[in-house]
Amino acid sequence: MSRPAFVIGILGAESSGKTQLALDLERRLRAAGVDALAVAEHLREFCDRHHRTPRRDEQAAIAAEQTQRIAQAAARHAVVVADTTALMTAIYSEIVFGDTSLYAGVEAAQRRCDLTLLMALDLPWQADGLQRDGAHVREPVDALVRATLARIGQPFVVVAGQREARLHAAWRAVRHAFTLPAEADAEEGGGDTSLTSWHTRCERCGDANCERHLLPRSLARD
Repeated sequence: MSRPAFVIGILGAESSGKTQLALDLERRLRAAGVDALAVAEHLREFCDRHHRTPRRDEQAAIAAEQTQRIAQAAARHAVVVADTTALMTAIYSEIVFGDTSLYAGVEAAQRRCDLTLLMALDLPWQADGLQRDGAHVREPVDALVRATLARIGQPFVVVAGQREARLHAAWRAVRHAFTLPAEADAEEGGGDTSLTSWHTRCERCGDANCERHLLPRSLARD
């Protein structure tokens, strides 16, 4: 019987580095000899195809498609790195439409994630067409993600820093989740990889102030 795929879910507010980290993690895992695949965000494809953001009645289908794509990847690969999960669709449905109906359907899918990475808000906000509502939305979204993960009992690891520092921080979390060969610390590596189970949860992980030690000293003083 084959071992089920290990799913890494990357969550966070807009312009917090989810997509770049997903691609960087995929590359790093493959360099370590791991059969890994990054699953793209379905919402981005929807906006590009329809030239608009989704309506309230379209949110459930977007969430379901994101979950389905992660499941399909998990059936074919050892590790899946999800550039967002359906939980983010439920979060934005509440923020934008005041609709909380999606939570019941996405919570089970979120619990399927073996490792959840939450992006810190230390990257500058950047415009990105239809997908960005503005910097003012990031803190409410971040707070709601944390509260939701705490409510459903889903452990998560906060990832901060610029691109390489962010990858390094995420990689440390992944190293805890895997028994990786020594070469995995280098850009190029290889060897068979066995998966183990690991979860962590800081007692104050719902409090962004708990992460000030992760930020550059100048930001930590703000």
